[in-house]
Amino acid sequence: MTDTLRQLVTGLRALIVLTVLLGIAYPVAVWGVGQAAFRDNAAGSLIIRDGHVVGSSRIGQTFEGDAWFVSRPSAGDYDAMASSGTNAGPSDPDLVDSINSSRADIAERDGVAPAAVPPDAVTTSGSGLDPYISPAYAAIQVDRVATARGLTPQQVTDLVAASSRGRILGFLGEPRVNVLTLNLAVAAAR
Repeated sequence: MTDTLRQLVTGLRALIVLTVLLGIAYPVAVWGVGQAAFRDNAAGSLIIRDGHVVGSSRIGQTFEGDAWFVSRPSAGDYDAMASSGTNAGPSDPDLVDSINSSRADIAERDGVAPAAVPPDAVTTSGSGLDPYISPAYAAIQVDRVATARGLTPQQVTDLVAASSRGRILGFLGEPRVNVLTLNLAVAAAR
């Protein structure tokens, strides 16, 4: 056997072994660990009510009407296939006008001063699919939702508190409220 042929056979063996290890065994092992240890997350964090999928706790969606808490704006219309931010910078006059217009609309809808409208109410996230809002944004919506649902503001405030999550590990990220789970809790409270 010549050196060239021996190197070719060695390379082919390495290709086959690495393909089996890295192309089959490793992905199957990662999938297995995901299914065993993180089944809910690996399955898309789906929320099921009455046998039907109503959404994912990881992907934002739109809610319209006074009876619902409103999600953070989405640059991609909550379409996971169009996930993106706006790519507009803080000096873009169109973005500034859009933010000011949204701030005025939200302040009027929720009966608060424009200065009380938090930044996440008027700006999109990097993905445009953020399922969370800040506790401050949830708080300014409490009275509107309570009135529309025939609940007391305290009942709705308690639901917001129950749907709120703190910082991850106590220091990562910001406190947040999942809009889908909050809206499901509000609908069930009636």
